[in-house]
Amino acid sequence: MAATVSRLFKSRARAVPSVERMNSHDSYPHMVECAAEAARVARGVTEAQLALPTHCPDWDVRALVNHWVLYTSHGLEHRALRTPLPEELTKRDFAADPDWADAYAAQLDRAVAAWADPALWEGDIDLGMGPLPAADLAGMIIKETAVHGWDVATATGQEFHVSEGAARFVLDVVETHGELYRKYDGFAAPVPVPSDAPAFDRALASSGRDPRGGSPVDTGQGADGKPMDGPAGDDVLSASTP
Repeated sequence: MAATVSRLFKSRARAVPSVERMNSHDSYPHMVECAAEAARVARGVTEAQLALPTHCPDWDVRALVNHWVLYTSHGLEHRALRTPLPEELTKRDFAADPDWADAYAAQLDRAVAAWADPALWEGDIDLGMGPLPAADLAGMIIKETAVHGWDVATATGQEFHVSEGAARFVLDVVETHGELYRKYDGFAAPVPVPSDAPAFDRALASSGRDPRGGSPVDTGQGADGKPMDGPAGDDVLSASTP
């Protein structure tokens, strides 16, 4: 995983192409919306569902939830504060807490509040392998919140809802960084969908997910199935240095 981070950040220009919509605090409402929907989906996950397979290779719901909670709530806050993500958090089994979903919702609130200051969306954040524009990093975590939120929702018989504006934003992020993610096995090959498909469906498809598919249990995909968005691509968020 660390090797992937190093490769991703050897060239800032290659690793982080900017998206116009990710250049300002205008993206903040999408962060608020996706965080709220993630909290809602989390509260719909039962303890019995934590062992179910997901569309992410080698990850059951528990593993995916732990990753989702770590980077989209704790990681999001620490990026805003420009502080390292404590190593203790990277080893924690968040899902072992019976009240993990409520704790996740509370941490999301803190993280989103930390990004409320427009000044925090300016400048760069150094993850230890080169500077990354703060707005770009925030956009990638918004993508992470929504796309892995869909993974969790799909695996547990739920749906992940986003507005058209948020969906188009996530689509922009996925399309801008898609080749980079695929280079490091973060995304599977794009799934064909109609050009007039909803924006969120196109974002999912571009990231290697089939938005028309059912849960991994229904489709036979999951831990031993076709890779979707897995840990390699998410390493862009995983460096423990600020």
